[in-house]
Amino acid sequence: MYIKRVLFQITQPQRSSSVHSSLSSSMVVMTIRQDGTSFLSNSKPILCPDLDSDDLPPLPEIKSDDIRLQVYTHRSYFARPTHMFEDMPDDPSPDNEKLEHLGDSVLSLVVTSLMREEFPLVRVGPSTKMRALVVGNPTLADLSLKYRLPEKLRMHPAQAITLRVSTNIQADLFEAFVGGLYMDRGLEVVRAWLYPLLRPYLHDAYRHVRIQHGLPPEPPPHASPSPPAPPPASAHPEPPRTASSIGHLSLFNQHLQQQGKAIEWVWADSAGQGSRTTPIWVVRAMVDNACLGGGRGSTKKAAKNEAAKEGLRNLGIDVSCVHSDSYETRSASDGERGSSLAAQNARLVSASSL
Repeated sequence: MYIKRVLFQITQPQRSSSVHSSLSSSMVVMTIRQDGTSFLSNSKPILCPDLDSDDLPPLPEIKSDDIRLQVYTHRSYFARPTHMFEDMPDDPSPDNEKLEHLGDSVLSLVVTSLMREEFPLVRVGPSTKMRALVVGNPTLADLSLKYRLPEKLRMHPAQAITLRVSTNIQADLFEAFVGGLYMDRGLEVVRAWLYPLLRPYLHDAYRHVRIQHGLPPEPPPHASPSPPAPPPASAHPEPPRTASSIGHLSLFNQHLQQQGKAIEWVWADSAGQGSRTTPIWVVRAMVDNACLGGGRGSTKKAAKNEAAKEGLRNLGIDVSCVHSDSYETRSASDGERGSSLAAQNARLVSASSL
């Protein structure tokens, strides 16, 4: 049942070879369901996984100065004509459009491979919808802002304010970075970075597509739809993950708060346990100078989750029935995420005006 529909007018710059970009507008209807979830009627749903800055894998380094410079160069910077069929052999285009084109294909390959591991039983039709959500402009623009990529973009000064806050340009820049990283360091480095980064977005896309097919956001407990398939031998090894780990951390915090005790998270030196692109975090949960549990993971939150799970066991609490936070709770934070993106765009506008 739908309880509210809100009409928006969205204005964004069109792609143009001229210095002065034109603006296009479109009407979007947001439909809010009774359970608090929402979707846009003439656009794809916006993915909102429960992520904070600690959950982001480090941005890999592009070692080639030439490739790195090209990644952050918008075509307006040189204002070359767009009607040419191909560049001259001694004067290839120096902007990031070809890297963006390459990055788009690399992203699709990585997301498709990740889907086969995470949801091997989902059919091709729903899988295509899931992939489209993960590699869509709203998702990639969100990631571009989280890594603050638009702040490094070189462009024509007359277009700086408009381009920096454009969702399309932010998404294009993320694709260009993926393409540049692939050219510089190869597919395995790209995969090692994108797998942990995109996994939460993929699971959120799975829930959205289930709703589109008239199913509940989460499968029934007795029929888990897609147990993760074992990764191929060449896949980058990762620490073990637990589907219900977020619930463990919440329960652990709640239990100790009820007892009036504080948790001190002590981070250990994890040198040599990970790689430059996928570090391993190691933490101990200390209560009254005693270690209740320890954990490790590819993000700080994952490590704390594992430590909380062990701590619950040591406290004699059954963790077999603990589940992750509900879809409704996660959806309630959509508005907060929108406010956060607006604040980031405002900061970019201020930087461009200086």
